[in-house]
Amino acid sequence: MKNIILLFLFVFITINLNAQVTGEEIKGTWQTAAKDAQLFIYKEGAHFTGKITWLKRPGKDTKNPEPAMRTRDLIGMVILKGFIFNGNNKWDDGKIYDPSGGKTYSCKIKLKNNNTLEIRGYIGISLIGKTEVWTRTL
Repeated sequence: MKNIILLFLFVFITINLNAQVTGEEIKGTWQTAAKDAQLFIYKEGAHFTGKITWLKRPGKDTKNPEPAMRTRDLIGMVILKGFIFNGNNKWDDGKIYDPSGGKTYSCKIKLKNNNTLEIRGYIGISLIGKTEVWTRTL
């Protein structure tokens, strides 16, 4: 009986460790802190990407620095790009586009728990930036 319990415990721990290695936990639909937008995060090759799937106030990308892009819809727009899972519930080396100001920032993401993401956008170094907490939607 003791061996069965130890075997079960070993299998359980192994499965959990393997799940964290892939970085797949970030995938899904997330709501912004202001609850005015939802984004779907998915994997493209080795990188994680996120696009807007819902907005409280849908509109166009009017603040984009490129005039040709100002007529595109915000819903469906990719605003998170290039994130690489680093193995510690963190995704680094990404970029986040802020349609409200038309600027792109360096970004890193941390999974606080299964339903909470910390998104940190910054310029240059991570100390100069802003952190926002997003929650997973059902």
